[in-house]
Amino acid sequence: MIKKTYNRILDISDDHKQITLPDSRYYRRNGEYYPSVTYVLNSYPKGRHFEDWLKKVGYSADWIVKKASQEGTAVHLLIEKYFEGKELKYLNHEGYPTMDPLVWQMFLKFVDFWETHKPTLIETEVHLFSDELKVAGTCDLICEIDDKLWVIDFKTSNHLQTTYDLQSAVYAQMYKECYGKEADRIGILWLKSKSRGVDRSGEKIKGKKWEMYESSRSQEENLEIFKSVKRIFDLENPKHKPATTTFKTSVKSPYNTTQ
Repeated sequence: MIKKTYNRILDISDDHKQITLPDSRYYRRNGEYYPSVTYVLNSYPKGRHFEDWLKKVGYSADWIVKKASQEGTAVHLLIEKYFEGKELKYLNHEGYPTMDPLVWQMFLKFVDFWETHKPTLIETEVHLFSDELKVAGTCDLICEIDDKLWVIDFKTSNHLQTTYDLQSAVYAQMYKECYGKEADRIGILWLKSKSRGVDRSGEKIKGKKWEMYESSRSQEENLEIFKSVKRIFDLENPKHKPATTTFKTSVKSPYNTTQ
């Protein structure tokens, strides 16, 4: 695997820490708390289609969202191990599956993308921040394809959402601030696409049931929309600090079971 390295021009601060809570995520930087990009985008209007979906699935909504999140996490972990050079197997030594077949199939789509287009790897799971936007996050992949610098996020959802465009645009902005490099292309590697196969025109990066989606809006347009969402988020969360709570971490039973 070919790998290339760029040097950071903005260092991670000494007090840098990712703080993940059940309903929020922050990154600490130089004494300040930067909300994650995805947490900010929770303030983006869900829209009529989301409301229709909630009416359709009813009480199953939480379970569906949780399952989708678990699938996405599992695919990301497989890709991380792939980049670490590990051999990955769907079946264990007894011939039984080690994971959900859907997760393995999405991972194979990533492998198809990687082996077909042979990108030059620069960074994976890279922590980024923007002192301009006051946000932070973790970008899935920075690479070069045909000498073009790509900022890429992986998605395993059934449908693409507008917030994905905004998220990847902010990642590109953060990468520019942290590394001084401007992305030539910004993409969503969608591993649940209904694509039938390779784009014969050669204009798009795609394969069977996966594709590299690129926003129809410009980087500037997506950043302006994100800034509007961030203003709403700031209005609703003026303190920009994760909520904390105190509780016991151990309890000793008053009952003696040995008697």
